[in-house]
Parts: sequence; C-alpha cells; structure tokens
Amino acid sequence: MSTQYENFETIAIRNREPKTANREHTTPIYLTSSFTFEDAEQARALFADEIPGNIYTRFSNPNNNELIQKLCLMEGTEDGIATASGMSAMFTSMAALLKSGDHILACRSVFGSTHQIITQILPKWGIEHSYFDISSPETWEGMIRKNTKMIFVETPSNPALDIIDIEALAKLCNKHNILLNVDNCFATPYLQNPVKLGAHIVTHSATKFIDGQGRVIAGAILASKEIIKDIRFFARHSGPALSPFSGWVLSKSLETLAVRMDRHCDNALALAEYLEKHPEIELVKYPHLPSHPDYAIAKKQMKKGGALVTFIVKGGVDRGRKFLNSVEMMSHTANLGDSRTIVTHPASTTHSKLSDAERAQVGIQAGLIRISCGLEHINDIIADVALALEKSKS
Repeated sequence: MSTQYENFETIAIRNREPKTANREHTTPIYLTSSFTFEDAEQARALFADEIPGNIYTRFSNPNNNELIQKLCLMEGTEDGIATASGMSAMFTSMAALLKSGDHILACRSVFGSTHQIITQILPKWGIEHSYFDISSPETWEGMIRKNTKMIFVETPSNPALDIIDIEALAKLCNKHNILLNVDNCFATPYLQNPVKLGAHIVTHSATKFIDGQGRVIAGAILASKEIIKDIRFFARHSGPALSPFSGWVLSKSLETLAVRMDRHCDNALALAEYLEKHPEIELVKYPHLPSHPDYAIAKKQMKKGGALVTFIVKGGVDRGRKFLNSVEMMSHTANLGDSRTIVTHPASTTHSKLSDAERAQVGIQAGLIRISCGLEHINDIIADVALALEKSKS
C-alpha cells in the first residue's frame, strides 16, 4: 500500500491493497476463512510472525488490512486492528491492557454500554474504576491512584457533547505513566486526531460516521506497534473479528468521509444556530457554538464541530416525547452518523440503564433530545424540526 500521499482525501481514496493479477480498479472482497501456504516453511514462518501475511481471517484479512492501514494514516498511528463492533473495540482496548488490581479512570460522560463495561464487567476481574467530572479539570490529577493504568475518555462525549482538552490530559497521563485511550467516534479522524495531541490509543465505533450509511457494525483500535501487539494477542484469541465484507464496505466508505463530514458539520451548525434562537428551546449544545462552555477547546482541537446537536425543549419529558412523535422526515432510531438525520431521546434509549442520578451527573436531562444531522438539505432538516416543535406545543 502506498503511503506517499499527505492529504486526507487522497489517502482515503488512493491507498489500497496491491492489485491482483486481474488488475481490478477496486479491491475485491476476500470472503475466505483461511489462506493457503506455498510450503511447510512458509506456514511455519507465518505462524512464528517471522514474515508478514494472512493465515486466517480471525487474525487478518486483506479487506480489514486495507481499512486499518487507511485509518492509521488518517489518525497518525503505527498500527491497529479492526473489530466486529464499536463496543468490542472499547472492551478489547481495555481488557487487553488491564489486569486484576489495576484502576481505570474515565470521564463521567460516556456511552451507556461503555459505562456498563467499566462498572459491571471489568470489576469481575478485579479492575477498579472511578469517574472524573469533565467540567472540573483541576480535580483530575487528584483522582489518579498508584494503580491507575488507563484513562478513558470520549470527546465530544455522548450525548452531552462535552469537550475534553486532549493535549492537557495527555500531558497529565505522560507525567504519571498512564495510557490515554480516546473514543474518537463522534469526531472521526477527519475532524480530530487524538494521537497527534498526545493520546496513546484511539478507539472507534466504525458503525457510525466511518460507515456513514447505517449498513454495518464495526470497530477499530489504533495505537503504536507496541500497544497493538498486546491488543492483537488478546483479540486474536478472544475472536472479535470483523467480517471481510464489512471491512470492504468501510474502506470504500472512507473514500467519502471528508466530503460527508463537511456536509454533516455544516448542517449541524446551521441547525444549532436555528435552535438557539427558537423561543421553545431552553438549551442548545454544539461544540462550535460560541455559547458552548468548551468552545475554545473545541475550536483548538476539532476542525469543525461535528454532526451532533443536543437540546432541551420547553415542557420537559412530555414535550420531548411529543416532539419525537411529531417528526415526519427524521428517523427515530438508536444510531447516529447516518446519511439520514436521526433523532433520539437518550434518557429512554442509549442511556436508559443509568440511574436518574447517573444521568444527571453527565448532563442528560429527562427532556434532552439528540439529533445526528444527516446529508439532506438543511432547509428540510430545519423544516422538520420546526414542524415538530409547533405540533408538540399543544
């Protein structure tokens, strides 16, 4: 795979697996469970990791290799692995590097399933945890323990869209010899590069914007060769492998990531500006709105503000439900990052397993609405929101 290109868009389109003897213009799908050996010596050398090559699709596959090589170039990392889902990426990035007696420190505002891994699954292995408040960076260092081995954060966070200063947190982690693991799902490599800001590990739910059309479930973990060596060992034997077909879809999807994210972000900013002026809205949060409490940090580390907008409509949870039942164009589904605009109520869906107190701690009010802006014309998105706001008043 060629690596001479410097521009993001060209990397996404022109870096690919070598052509076969058939001279195909696009990489074919390698739907095979295993790969043959030329002779016994090659087989031995491959299993001994003495030479590169594919053995078994649970270990590697040309389609997944191409996907990861592109993502590494985009994120600025040395190596990575593709996984069967975003949550398998989050779990594997923790489980492969933590052991009994270790402590993981995380930002309080994380995805619901990530919260369950940290609080319900890792403790079964004797791994301790605690949460820090994103809005109180002066308290972060005081929460680090002697056995703290990893700090895990989402930025922007889901769904509150809080922003963490990655560079500042990375300096803190390096000072205490702690791994910084950043979920970069909302920003994507096009808008934000955590490793270039000092993070050690980047995790993705590729299901979202990397796919961009709601077709596949996938994840990715990207880091240095040294870190990925341990993660690959864990993944190779625990088996969260991505299917070659999904890897092929995602590699093709990356070819349009830049142009899609530009449109997503432009639509989201326009919607946020519209909502901020609407008399029926109590609060709007969008990273690149000047009213966002972390606006300066978001402008520093994100090229644009992302596709997600959250807001609270006047009238509480009942009004919020009426709003959801009044939309006509937007999709009401438990996903985001699609070409179609998606609206959801986090308190009753993605974060429903959290207690009321836990939701309050991460800024998820009962009436909070999250919109993932798609690629439709912005006038149609705003018209649907305006209609739902009007209909939900009565």
